Amino acid sequence: MMTSDGLRLRKIQRLAHDIMDEVNLKKVQMPPELLTMVIDNLSRAVGDLTDPSGNYSLRYLEEKVGNAHSLLVKRKL
Repeated sequence: MMTSDGLRLRKIQRLAHDIMDEVNLKKVQMPPELLTMVIDNLSRAVGDLTDPSGNYSLRYLEEKVGNAHSLLVKRKL
């Protein structure tokens, strides 16, 4: 059985894949300002995850990847 942290990481991974599919596979044009905000959230999440000390916050990762995902979903409305 997967741990709570494992499930949270799996959800983050699924959101990241959704973002990748939205941007690359659907080839949807996005305003540069929106793309900048999506990239900013994702780069902050990656920056936290790659902390050399190995310390990262799942809450922070969820927040930043979730924000990037929400920006793309809101764009479609």
